[in-house]
Amino acid sequence: MFVQETKPTKPNFLPHSTEFPGLIQPRIPSTVLPPTLALPNPPQHAQPCRQNFSLDSVAYTKLVQFSTRSGSLIYGKAAHGHMIKTAFRSCLFLLNNLLHMYCKCGEINSAHQMFDRMPKHNVISYNSLLSGYSQMGLFVNAMEVFNEARVFGLKLDKFTYAGALNLCGQTGDLLLGKLIHGLVIVSGLGDKVFLTNSLIDMYSKCGQVNRAALLFECSNELDEVSWNSLIAGYVRVGANEKMVKLVGKMHRSGLKLNTYALGSVLKACCTNFKDSNQHGKALHAFSVKLGLDLDDVVATALLDMYAKTGDLVDAIQLFKLMSNQSVIIYNAMIAGFLQGETISDEYANEAFDLFSKMQKNGMKPSKFTFSSMLKACNAVEAFDYGMQIHAQICKWNLQSDEFIGSALIDLYFLSGSVEDGVKCFALTPKLDIVLWTSIISGYVQNGHFGCALALFYELLSSGRKPDEFIISSMLGACSNLASPRSGQQIQGYAIKTGIGKFTIIQNSQICMYAKSGDIDSTHLTFEEMDNPDVVSWSVMISSNAQHGCARKALRLFELMKGYGIAPNHITFLGVLTACSHGGLVKEGLRYFESMKKDYCMTVNVRHCACIVDLLGRAGKLVDAENFILNSGFEEDPVMWRALLSACRVYKDTVTGKRVAERVIELKPQGSASYVLLYNIYNDAGINLPATKIRELMNDRGVKKEPGLSWIEVGNEVHCFVVGDRSHPMSQVIYARLEEMMKRMEKLGYIEERPISSISEPKLKASTVMNYHSEKLAVTYGILCLPASAPVRVMKNLRVCQDCHTMMKFLSRVEKREIILRDSIRFHHFREGTCSCGDYW
Repeated sequence: MFVQETKPTKPNFLPHSTEFPGLIQPRIPSTVLPPTLALPNPPQHAQPCRQNFSLDSVAYTKLVQFSTRSGSLIYGKAAHGHMIKTAFRSCLFLLNNLLHMYCKCGEINSAHQMFDRMPKHNVISYNSLLSGYSQMGLFVNAMEVFNEARVFGLKLDKFTYAGALNLCGQTGDLLLGKLIHGLVIVSGLGDKVFLTNSLIDMYSKCGQVNRAALLFECSNELDEVSWNSLIAGYVRVGANEKMVKLVGKMHRSGLKLNTYALGSVLKACCTNFKDSNQHGKALHAFSVKLGLDLDDVVATALLDMYAKTGDLVDAIQLFKLMSNQSVIIYNAMIAGFLQGETISDEYANEAFDLFSKMQKNGMKPSKFTFSSMLKACNAVEAFDYGMQIHAQICKWNLQSDEFIGSALIDLYFLSGSVEDGVKCFALTPKLDIVLWTSIISGYVQNGHFGCALALFYELLSSGRKPDEFIISSMLGACSNLASPRSGQQIQGYAIKTGIGKFTIIQNSQICMYAKSGDIDSTHLTFEEMDNPDVVSWSVMISSNAQHGCARKALRLFELMKGYGIAPNHITFLGVLTACSHGGLVKEGLRYFESMKKDYCMTVNVRHCACIVDLLGRAGKLVDAENFILNSGFEEDPVMWRALLSACRVYKDTVTGKRVAERVIELKPQGSASYVLLYNIYNDAGINLPATKIRELMNDRGVKKEPGLSWIEVGNEVHCFVVGDRSHPMSQVIYARLEEMMKRMEKLGYIEERPISSISEPKLKASTVMNYHSEKLAVTYGILCLPASAPVRVMKNLRVCQDCHTMMKFLSRVEKREIILRDSIRFHHFREGTCSCGDYW
């Protein structure tokens, strides 16, 4: 029950003091005062005003009301400061005006301090504070104010109940809304049309449009707002046919179809319901007949309708025919060019031109204008232009708007400027869920997964409820960290809050389990999905490909086609990867041709690299090289690097040298090509060229990425590098590793001893091989994890031949399942065998 028996505690912002914090007392020129307060010049003989001179209540009230209307606190704060300084005894009416000013101007902390220090309150005081918290999105605090007003026994009016019902609609709290509905009836205000409209709006926003319709039908008194609210409710839930019938009934009832109702109906015509296009054009003609097409709201809705239905030509024509092209109309046209998930450079440039034309015509861009322009900059990666727009946003003092703040966060995170994105987040006063989504997903996109997790926990501690997009981003962070325990906790939270069945969350969950090495949980999640989409199937196919289950991946692909789901580029990439890792040359070539012929898809460099890898792994090095030369991507180093890897597998030093030179020419600072060529010479026992490769890297300043392996034990991730002795249990780890090595040698394991290592040439060969990072991580897992638990280790580089061989022996000696993820794929070691079939 939301009604509390005792007075709820309120936050104690600051100790009581005689001075109100943060007040400024500037000199106010009379020329900028409100006309009614402009003071005449004093006569020459007049004496200076004393410091304790006070204005009267009327003057103070007019100053405060002027600040409220203008949105500028300077006059209101000056008046408040002067009242405190002169010890003016304010009446309740003036204090309520001050409270209303702080709430309307967004200074909710100051408003609450003001409220706490008022000697007396009435229902207007509570209404103002409730509205202020609602305006800032602090719905929990607003409901506490409502509860407190009831506990104090105040007679609540229709505005109090309307504010509380608005809270329920904003938060989707249907149960609380029903309780307040009951209070409205008990208070005797149930027949007030003002509250009837609030109830219709609340039920509609809570997804109970049928209840709203029942209330509409049973009400004795209705006005145009009632009809408009129910129409908007039908639009919100997509009940477009009911909406059209209600509009017709409203028109037949003799009520005027106002701009609000017409705008809502035109908004519904943007969706593809039956005869929506004809309805939209009929409404356009009807609006012209009534003369409403000149209204900004209707004109905006018409532009939006034509743009969203793909009729951009009519939208442009309509825009040109409008004589009164206001900022709202420009915004609608700009938004029209930015419709859809993908925005072309052409349409983005059209939007930029309109923005420039607005400014040339002397129009002041609105918050929506800047938000749309930042969206265009993000879509086409025009980051420099976006920063110029940020400067204009600061010029117009709009940087505190939450929608602009979200777009700015996206801009800076997309450009890789994480620090600037964090600053934009910190400087936005109203942190709604969209802002949290932007910064958390930005951290994930930039690889700051730990920061994303920390911010997610901060979001939870603030009392806000994350949506499905934040949960999806967090599961993505856990998948990149290979942290299944954290992922399982977030999955549990999603199920508890009722959003665990969202497809976007289940897709991220599949990816999280797959990247954490738990392919069984991946299959279980997929099987529990009610309506898997193309992303679900594609992730499953790619996951099986990465885990060495090539045949299973291809069966999933055929099953997907049987369900009538059309594959996309990502799906085919997973299929080709499966064929490559499984050595299925004929199948891979057949699917590659099917992609082009049967589905008319344009292949990209990643698809072609899979074919190079497929042919190279099968030993068809000549065919792979010819394929590169005829692919159209011969200038891309990814293609040649795939062939270079195959040259190492087959110890082809001649082709490897030629291919490596080509890769180094295309990407001289890429360490992978040098390392592969070094290993080719090293494996073949050709010492001198290998040494020269290492010297060439040093001369060019090319640094090899150090090998790093990590394992999650409990709630901690433990990282290891080659020869690592920084771990607190290093002595125990090395002792156990040596003991296991001796047992494996008895079963036939022979350590490979290279001549030297490109990363640690000064260490002894045996030391380098024995103490590779993945060996240390696996040993730590064997020491700390239960015997029944698989040991899951992640590595940033490809596993070497010796470590791969050792893991097979180790799984047999320890009778443990070892799951090792390298930079290319997963290796599942069981009973002395690997899921890759030694084809890697």
